[in-house]
Parts: sequence; structure tokens; C-alpha cells
Amino acid sequence: MPNDVLTIREMCDAFDVTARTLRFYEAKELLSPVREGQRRLFTRRDRARLKLILQGKRFGFSLEEIRQLLDLYDLGDKRQTQIARAYELAQKHLADMISQRDELNSAIKELQEQLKWGEEMLASMKAGKIAAQS
Repeated sequence: MPNDVLTIREMCDAFDVTARTLRFYEAKELLSPVREGQRRLFTRRDRARLKLILQGKRFGFSLEEIRQLLDLYDLGDKRQTQIARAYELAQKHLADMISQRDELNSAIKELQEQLKWGEEMLASMKAGKIAAQS
């Protein structure tokens, strides 16, 4: 992306989000676009922050967790605290995602078994009905 500012429409196109989403993140103080009258102009910093917000949301981070991580950027410790905290949260979210996947796999297996049973029951009922008609 270029180094200059982007309009809200350009941000929407670049990140496949809605203007409402950008305004929401601005209201939550996660983004701080430059204002020129009614226009919002997003800097390279805003683009980097939005990329992190969207990635965090995809990984199941809450907006509060994302805010805390973004706030750690400016500590002046070469992002060591930010990276350590992000790593800690990512480990927790990965464990949660694996657990959810395992639960979903179990539910899928159970539903497949129920469908097979239902299919067999319908087939036997249909065969019985045909035999009774003969």
C-alpha cells in the first residue's frame, strides 16, 4: 500500500470491510484517522492497526484483548511486552480452537451415525411397505 493516507472507501476496498466497521473501530478508539472536515483519512499506522485487529478477530481475540495488545506497542521496549502478551493470548486461543474443533468433530460423528440409523430405518420401512403391498 502507498505511504500516503487512504480514504474510508479505499480502506474498505483494501481490507474488505464496511465503512460502518471502520467507524465502529474508530469509536472504540482502535483506529485514529486524521479528520479533514467530515472526511476520515487513514494513515499507514491505521492500516497496520486494522490488519492486526482483523487478524486478532479471526483468531478469536476480543476487542479488549486487541486494544490491550495495540496499546503495548508504544511502551518503548522494542515490542517485547507486546509480543510476549500476544504469544500468551495466542496460545490460549489456539487451545480453545482445538477444543472447539474436537467437540465439533465429535458432534459431526454422532450426527453421521444418527443419519445412518435414520437411513436404515427409512429403507426398512419402505421395504416393509412394499412387501405388505405385494
